[in-house]
Amino acid sequence: MNEDIAWRLREAAETHQPDRARILALVERGAAGPPVRHRTPSFTRSWPKAALAGLATAGILATGGLAVAGIIRTPPPSDTVTTAPGAPSPTATPTPTRSAPPTATAPAPTAATTPASPHPSPSSGSRAQNGPLWSEGSIDSHSNAYWAQSDLALKTTQPLTSLTVELRIAQTGDVRDAGNWRTLPADDFTVTVQESGGVLVYRWMLKPGRTVPAGQHEFAGQYNHATGVRSSANDSYRVDAQSAGGTASVWGGFAPTR
Repeated sequence: MNEDIAWRLREAAETHQPDRARILALVERGAAGPPVRHRTPSFTRSWPKAALAGLATAGILATGGLAVAGIIRTPPPSDTVTTAPGAPSPTATPTPTRSAPPTATAPAPTAATTPASPHPSPSSGSRAQNGPLWSEGSIDSHSNAYWAQSDLALKTTQPLTSLTVELRIAQTGDVRDAGNWRTLPADDFTVTVQESGGVLVYRWMLKPGRTVPAGQHEFAGQYNHATGVRSSANDSYRVDAQSAGGTASVWGGFAPTR
């Protein structure tokens, strides 16, 4: 009898298809409402039938419980769609952000070009140092809207037996000589000032038999000019010298007043 019951239970369990939705609804309704009271079965039922029904019920409930547990433990389906691996899709390239174009700046006015001269000018480059010579040109800080002074600092590491210094001031409007000076003895030089080809030229030439000692020396040209701020962009200087080591030359322009 017991083997027959066991065989029937296994057969019922294998063929049973639990209604998962109904079981879940029953579980939820049971959790929300009052417990369901079951009618006590009559003891008049015969033992074999009662046992068979009880075992069948237990199997159904066990199978249903497993189904309910599976339903409860199974997470809800995700909205993410998983595709089979394939060829990688091309990565989208971010669109570059364009910045606003820089504000155009009007070019600064340039001074009028002076006629060509045989000596180098600032526009053709400069050579501030050569051999024993070192030089630097600048506009004197005391220059104003009517008058200016161009200074040349010249340093030599060797005595010079020959020296010619030129300051060339471009004619930018009413440029006229107002004087000159140097830190070396005046009797050692022949000084000339003349305007030629739109350029006012100050020239110092060392007299024969005289020597310029090693050290730093200064030369300056003073001039009046048209009212306003004068540009020194086309002004220049040049120095040619000779020492025991040979000849040397330097040239350049004049830095504006700061």
